[in-house]
Amino acid sequence: MTQKAPGRSHREGISLLQLAHMFPDEDAARQWFEAIVWPDGRKCPYCASDRTREASHARMPYWCTPCRKYFSVRTNTVMAASKVPLRKWAYAIYLDLTSLKGVSSMKLHRDIDVAQKTAWFMQQRIREAFCELAPGGDMEGPVEAT
Repeated sequence: MTQKAPGRSHREGISLLQLAHMFPDEDAARQWFEAIVWPDGRKCPYCASDRTREASHARMPYWCTPCRKYFSVRTNTVMAASKVPLRKWAYAIYLDLTSLKGVSSMKLHRDIDVAQKTAWFMQQRIREAFCELAPGGDMEGPVEAT
């Protein structure tokens, strides 16, 4: 016998209000992303060295001593080369993850106050990251279709 999915009412997670409390400002979002990207402490994304320090660079706040390069939490991630604040990235990821049928770029542009082209770009990058995280190929494992 096949088991039915739990449905919308049984889904667990954080609410939009809880997300707003998690990210009251840009610094809180930066700290959260750093904890996700570097769970064992800050490492250089170029050479994986832990001999890094804070720098006074405006957009790249960290400096790697061995490879002599500036970097940030965005370097080598889907957020690389994006001027969109990390807080808006966090909201976009949340909205994309919690939506049952996906979020249109028009809705995302209205919800996080960015241009529609920017919202489309962000969604493409977020979906690209999901594909990298997914094990195996397309349509692997149980699939539910209606």
